[in-house]
Amino acid sequence: MSANRTTSESADLNWYKSSHSGPDGGDCVEVAKAPDVIHIRDSKNTQGPVLRFPIREWTAFLSHTAVRPPTGN
Repeated sequence: MSANRTTSESADLNWYKSSHSGPDGGDCVEVAKAPDVIHIRDSKNTQGPVLRFPIREWTAFLSHTAVRPPTGN
């Protein structure tokens, strides 16, 4: 995983936000897909750091969260 990026790299990506996000942006993240990496950033700070996950790790994360109910309070 990496949080480094260049401005030109971010500008070349197509960012998507959840359709459940309100008009004010709320507490959402935006996601962009590159050929072998998923980029994730804070929708309120689009010039801030970007997390990058290899497709394989992102797919494993989604598979795990889809089958596990949330725990906690």
